[in-house]
Amino acid sequence: MPVAVVTGAGQGLGRAIALDLAGRGYLVQVTDIDADAAAKVAAEIGAGATATALDVRDEGACRAVARAAATRAGSLDLWVNNAGVLITGVSWQQDEEARRTMLEINTLGTMNGTVAALEQMIAAGRGHVINMISLAGLVAAPGEVNYAASKHAAIAFTLGTLFDLRRTGIDGVQLSAVCPDGVWTPMLQDKLDDPDAAGSFSGHLLTAEEVAIAVGKLTERPRPLLVLPRWRGVALRLFDLFPGIALRLLPLVMRDARRRQRRYKKKIESGRWP
Repeated sequence: MPVAVVTGAGQGLGRAIALDLAGRGYLVQVTDIDADAAAKVAAEIGAGATATALDVRDEGACRAVARAAATRAGSLDLWVNNAGVLITGVSWQQDEEARRTMLEINTLGTMNGTVAALEQMIAAGRGHVINMISLAGLVAAPGEVNYAASKHAAIAFTLGTLFDLRRTGIDGVQLSAVCPDGVWTPMLQDKLDDPDAAGSFSGHLLTAEEVAIAVGKLTERPRPLLVLPRWRGVALRLFDLFPGIALRLLPLVMRDARRRQRRYKKKIESGRWP
C-alpha cells in the first residue's frame, strides 16, 4: 500500500485530505502540531493510519517524519503540505510576530516538508509532493496581504522546484501546487464578521471535502497547478496583470466581497450551508 504524509491534518482541510487518501488505499501518517488532534484523526481513519506531532517549522523534524514514513513501507509515495495559518489585517499594521508566523509556517514549513519528502523520493525515483497554497498565492489579496505574500513565495518555490527537478533529469517525482478559493474550515469559521477576510468569501466558498476530493484525483493524474474553481484563477490573474484597473475597481470589488461574506453568514447561521 502507498504511504502518504499529510501535515496540519488534525482538523479542517488536512483532516478531510487524510480521510480521502485513506479511502483511496493510502497508509496515511497524520501529522499536526497538536499531537492529540492528529491522534484523533488517525483513530477516525482506523487501521493503517498513524499519528505524529510535527511542527513544520522544524526542518529536522520534517526529515525524521519523511524517513520514518519511507521506512514503513519501503518508500514515501505522497507528501501533502497542508499546514498553514491566516492572520488578517492591514499589512503595515500587523506586527513582526504575525508576519513571521505566516512566513515560517506557510512558506518555510512548505519548503521544509517539500525538501524532506524529496530526499526520500529522489532516492527512490518516484513520489509526489502536493503543496496546498491558496488563491492568495495568485493575487495580492486586500486584508490578507502578508498571508498572500507567504503564499506567493510558496507557489514560486513549488513550481520552481519542479522546474529544477526536470532540468536535472529527475522525471519520476511530481510536484503540484493547489490553489483553492476560500475553504470553510476553522481557518475561516471565526472570520464571518471580519472585513479584512472578505476576500476569502468573494468567490465560491468551498467545503473541505470538495477540495480533498480534488486533491485525491490529483494523485491519480498529477499536474503542476490546480486552481479550484478554475475560472477564479483566470479572473484573479487579471488583477495582477492590470494593477491600475484593479485599483480603480477595488472599492466595488470589496463592497461585493463584504456582501457575499454577509450572505454566507446568514446561510451558515440558518443551517442552509454547507
